[in-house]
Amino acid sequence: MPQPEHEQQHRPLPGPATVRSRVRIPLTFGDGYRVEAEAHTFHGLADGAEHLALRLGEVGRTPLVRLHSECLTGDVLGSDRCDCGPQLREAVERIADSGGYLLYLRQEGRGIGLYNKLDAYALQDSGLDTYQANTALGLPEDGRDYTAAAQMLHTLGATGIRLLSNNPDKAAQLTGLGITVAERVPTGVHLSESNVRYLSTKAAGTELTLGHGISVLPVGA
Repeated sequence: MPQPEHEQQHRPLPGPATVRSRVRIPLTFGDGYRVEAEAHTFHGLADGAEHLALRLGEVGRTPLVRLHSECLTGDVLGSDRCDCGPQLREAVERIADSGGYLLYLRQEGRGIGLYNKLDAYALQDSGLDTYQANTALGLPEDGRDYTAAAQMLHTLGATGIRLLSNNPDKAAQLTGLGITVAERVPTGVHLSESNVRYLSTKAAGTELTLGHGISVLPVGA
């Protein structure tokens, strides 16, 4: 399980990753926003998963980077139970404007998988919050590990970055894996009637999971 920021230890990468392929992908979002990305795939990632790095805009010496964990329900189906879809849309445009990479990581449900995430949703409907639902299923509050992300950034030559994230654990893990996080740039707060409890829980965190440092006001405030 990821450790709080102040407890992160420096640890060596398990080995180098190599670029497997590069391919151009024109992206079009539901609101009409269009941008061209260069998708990178990799050999040798620590967890063996099919993570992607999307290069957007003109990449400079300290690129803007977003680690985005896969969310089928939010990214593809448009679910309002989380803020993942709007965060993905926001990140693509901001990175394209600034120049950098969006790492699309196959870590559904904070690393617990799609079916377990849906089981956790059912428990949330009975009154548990997102972290309580995970632990009730015998799963970690947040099971994500960013070793593969650090490998990808090293391979891309992006060892000094500006990190687009509200989550201090992402910065802490990357730092422990040899990535210099020059700045953590906050994302927007995408609040709806359906995700206000989810965002409030994310903002507060738990003893094991750091809060995200965001303010959640009532819808319409």
